[in-house]
Amino acid sequence: MSEPAGARLLDAHLVVERGDFRLDLPLTINPGEVVALLGPNGAGKTTALRALAGLLPLSAGHLTLAGREWDHPDRRVWIPTERRPIGVVFQDYLLFPHLTALDNVAFGPRRHGLGRQQARQRAADWLTRMGLAAHARRKPRQLSGGQAQRVALARALAVEPALLLLDEPLAALDAGTRLDTRAQLHRHLAAHTGATLLVTHDPLDALVLADRLVIIEDGHVVQEGDAATITARPRTDYVARLVGLNLYRGRAAGQRVRLSADFGLTTGDRHDGEVFVAFPPSAVALHPRQPDGSPRNTWPATIAGVQRHGDNLRIQLNGPIEVAADVTPAAAAQLRLVPGQRVWAAVKAAETRAYPAG
Repeated sequence: MSEPAGARLLDAHLVVERGDFRLDLPLTINPGEVVALLGPNGAGKTTALRALAGLLPLSAGHLTLAGREWDHPDRRVWIPTERRPIGVVFQDYLLFPHLTALDNVAFGPRRHGLGRQQARQRAADWLTRMGLAAHARRKPRQLSGGQAQRVALARALAVEPALLLLDEPLAALDAGTRLDTRAQLHRHLAAHTGATLLVTHDPLDALVLADRLVIIEDGHVVQEGDAATITARPRTDYVARLVGLNLYRGRAAGQRVRLSADFGLTTGDRHDGEVFVAFPPSAVALHPRQPDGSPRNTWPATIAGVQRHGDNLRIQLNGPIEVAADVTPAAAAQLRLVPGQRVWAAVKAAETRAYPAG
């Protein structure tokens, strides 16, 4: 990041050891910035969130927020959750079932020392911002999923947190509600002047809501950057699947990239040395016989699986490389694609991207 260290609202190095697992995550977030933390199950996302919230002490490293140390094991500094300037929206929202929406939102400000009337006024203001003024007297069971999510967000923001933590905030919603709520959440996050960390497994939530993505696997950062950088140049299989690309690593000599002892691809880029090669499933054409003509890359493959993927079918292929191909239902019917069938795969060199692996 080009921002000076002084601009960082959150400056942390989260090291947590739990049994055989070790989280080792450097993390910085600037004022007004939304950072998405992504990774497969078991990567350490929840551990990171719990450490930031003060629910799990660091084993090493440090956590500085708004210029103050909140956790620093070497200096024996640890500030408990209730004294940290944070707001949290949990996956299942965890609204108090016996309180109205208004009192749910007022709960945080009351805990932070505001009087009852002041806290309720702040809560009412936040519910108005969320478009929920008419639902202030309702209890959580009387709210829709999208409404409950907005109450939970209002409750988190009402304490004016330096750090807002969002734990899979849209996961509990159905597809239709999710679309509208994502757009509303994006608007509210854009107005939040503190730092925001979004923990999610959904690439669409991350791409729409976040300014920057941090991707972890096995407790370590494997890639970091804005959405355009991540989607253009994935560096692990998990990231490639996340952004919908086929990804391979090999050794380049000019436009030819050797992926194994007996298989290589011709790419549209020239490199020498270790590179990644990436191309979308839509770039893979399937043929019943070896094609003639323009494709520089053709190979025999066996269909391992056929799945619905949006308006197309996602075909999983085995062969000298494992590859995903997207074809239309009409093309699949014409080719009579079924698991176990032998086909020829083709990718034009111009459809591939090669970039250094170092």
